[in-house]
Amino acid sequence: MLFIHGAGGSSLTWKYQVEAFKTHFNLLLIDMRDHGYSKDIQPAYDTYNFDIIADDLLRTIDHVGVTKAHFIALSLGSIILQKLNDRRPQMMTTMIMSGGVFKADWRISSFAHSGKFLSYIMPFRWIYDSFILIVMPRKNHAFSRKQYRKQSLKLKPNEFLKWLGLYKDFFSVVGKFYNSELKTPSLLVNGSQDHVFLDAAKRYAKKHAPLAELVIMEGRGHLCNLEDRKGFNKIVLSWLGKV
Repeated sequence: MLFIHGAGGSSLTWKYQVEAFKTHFNLLLIDMRDHGYSKDIQPAYDTYNFDIIADDLLRTIDHVGVTKAHFIALSLGSIILQKLNDRRPQMMTTMIMSGGVFKADWRISSFAHSGKFLSYIMPFRWIYDSFILIVMPRKNHAFSRKQYRKQSLKLKPNEFLKWLGLYKDFFSVVGKFYNSELKTPSLLVNGSQDHVFLDAAKRYAKKHAPLAELVIMEGRGHLCNLEDRKGFNKIVLSWLGKV
């Protein structure tokens, strides 16, 4: 099972899944470029796109000799996972996407455009913390906010701006995957309080049923794998047992 974290996170995002899944699978947790301990990755680029990030992951996957696996991704990592599926569908046994991004509605579009604009006038830390608060505003989301803030501290300002630059590639990539035929069994897990991304996940699951199945965790937010790790782990392992 291969784990892909979201923008600003790291492999530590999945620390509450490791214990639950390691008795069932061999686990590969990757820090993406600029995140966690993956610093000064070569080749270096002035700007990023989703192909660059996918290339990094594929080189890592090939290096360790993985040819087929279950893939699990969080938030923006779900787009990168869909990019990998587009490039190497034969490598995917299943795809699991928590808090996934599936459609660029007005809220997501506003996030992308405003983030780039604000980067010219505000410190990146203010922008990132503001987005975290917008996506996870409730009291019960506090633990998730804290964890992602801690992990994001390893991002330098210039690194953050390169990841923010993915918005140029974002709309075409998301639109392509939303309308492409899904061929891999996929589980979508969203919190009922994931007010930015849940509606799109519902539409995606309906469009791509029965291969795409959506499970909504009541009373949970965007990072439901952190907020209710036992519940999340049970949902994923139960679905994998059926598949």
